[in-house]
Amino acid sequence: MDGFQELLKRSIQWRLAWGLSAAIVLMALLAGSVAFYTAFREANELQDDILRQVAALIRQQPASAWQQLNVQGTHGQESAFESHLLVQALPTAAQPHPPGALGLPATLADGLHSLTLDDDRYRVLVASLADGRRFVVAQETQLRDDIALNSAALTVLPLLVLVPVLLLVVTLLVHGLLRPVTRLARDIDGRSDQDLQALQDAQLPTEIRPFVNAINRLLARVAEAVDSQRRFVADAAHELCSPLTALSLQAERLAATELPHEARQRLQVLRQGIERGRNLLDQLLTLARAQAVSHEPVQPVSVQHVYRRVLEALMPLAHARNVDLGMIDGPDAQVQVPELALFTLVRNVVDNAIRYTPEGGVVDLRLHADTRQVVLEVEDNGPGIPADERERVLDPFYRVLGNEEPGSGLGLSIVSTLAQRLGGRLELRDATHYPHGLNVRLTLAPGAAPQP
Repeated sequence: MDGFQELLKRSIQWRLAWGLSAAIVLMALLAGSVAFYTAFREANELQDDILRQVAALIRQQPASAWQQLNVQGTHGQESAFESHLLVQALPTAAQPHPPGALGLPATLADGLHSLTLDDDRYRVLVASLADGRRFVVAQETQLRDDIALNSAALTVLPLLVLVPVLLLVVTLLVHGLLRPVTRLARDIDGRSDQDLQALQDAQLPTEIRPFVNAINRLLARVAEAVDSQRRFVADAAHELCSPLTALSLQAERLAATELPHEARQRLQVLRQGIERGRNLLDQLLTLARAQAVSHEPVQPVSVQHVYRRVLEALMPLAHARNVDLGMIDGPDAQVQVPELALFTLVRNVVDNAIRYTPEGGVVDLRLHADTRQVVLEVEDNGPGIPADERERVLDPFYRVLGNEEPGSGLGLSIVSTLAQRLGGRLELRDATHYPHGLNVRLTLAPGAAPQP
């Protein structure tokens, strides 16, 4: 019950549906009560009219019928009213009650009366003939009430059938009216964290549009702040590149001179630090470009062509670290994405695999394709990444604890950002062809459309 009350508090749809349903039920009860009471009264009035009509018919009967009425106490054994009405002459001093007749007092005035005779209640009409003789037309009250109740029930029955139908219609109507809001929620949930475009309000109800417009203004402010932050990072990284390049050149010149052994060791540490700084700035610039709005042309791109470019770019690093880097033979496939973005993504994955695979390790590039999807795989036999860390390593600057390999923690963050931009699905899994290692899997549609 508490959960239902909480649902009513939070859900406009449920509150509307239950509020309208309660109003319909209350109005139906009120209308049903009024209709039942009115129908019951009209049915009783109809029974009174029947008594009057029977009395009028008796007035038109010949004298022989009156004699039979005096003797038998009933009228019309074959009449349609045989089981409903009792007709008899009103007793006088000269003519007492006939056998089986009701014990009615002779002093009853003409008109309608409600009487109790022998524990039975009757509705009685007293009428007079032109010659002064009087008679009664009577009907049991219980029978009248049964007829009136049946008539009233038949009057209310359509309303009882209509109320559940109305409740169903109200529920469906409220659900249909709020369907644009549900679609809007699905649209927002389906967006990537980089998609800050304005929400479309063309098909939304007028009452919802101010709320959507407020969200759009907020998205515009957030997009402006994010763009400002990206420009700052890109500008800062670009500005720092020049002094680091100058420091690197000075360190190279210094290395060419005669230096004591201890000074040369310190110079080597300095050059390594400068190189790490340059790599960090390069990755910051790459991340800023990956997060920025892309204006690259989208065209069919050969995946194997991208693989070959990555191998050419990173083969020197693989040789330097004694890592077997190669591409597994197989059929080629094409995807509809910006080529530079796909190259940057694959290069970062392979670069990351080479750097974290120990000497003598293997890094393989594979491609699987069918009519539904194109799957790019980069697999190594390095230490891998624990399953509970695989979501975190996609965050900027996050590094697995205990990893002594120098790095910035931006490589897989760039990969994740580019995968979202390309409309693909990125998965980090255990190696499938080696006892240990990491398998980075990117799934794209053959005509995958990049995200804005």
